[in-house]
Amino acid sequence: MLEIERKFIVTSDSYKALAFRSDRIAQGYICREGGNSARVRVRGNKGYITIKGPSLDGGLSRFEWEKEIPVDEALELLKLCHDGIIDKIRYLVKCGAHTFEVDEFFGDNEGLTVAEVELGDANEEFEKPDFIGEEVTGDKRYYNSRLTRFPYKSW
Repeated sequence: MLEIERKFIVTSDSYKALAFRSDRIAQGYICREGGNSARVRVRGNKGYITIKGPSLDGGLSRFEWEKEIPVDEALELLKLCHDGIIDKIRYLVKCGAHTFEVDEFFGDNEGLTVAEVELGDANEEFEKPDFIGEEVTGDKRYYNSRLTRFPYKSW
């Protein structure tokens, strides 16, 4: 499935009061080469494995395949991941016809908060909530797979 999304820096914590859901997420990467990645994630009490292809359209879209797996298996697979497990809370915030996923990072990426919005089309218009700042779509520094190797604290 093709995933089309735009990513932004978050400028305030007002998203917390607007969120209709939040989950703690731990994720790691088994593979992250040539723009491809294989990710393991524990979100709340569920586990997932995700395979992503290289970014297209300047980082706007990419192939993504995801499957839910038992959480105990995901926890075991996290042990096989490269160093640098991502620790974050994801907040879901409705704005207009879209839901923004706001990720507040911890550990080596503490201080970084980004928001993503998934679109049906690359040219789709959307309403931006007040907490949205600079667009960083396609800026590889903000890719989770890159944050495991080059964390925010080292910028």
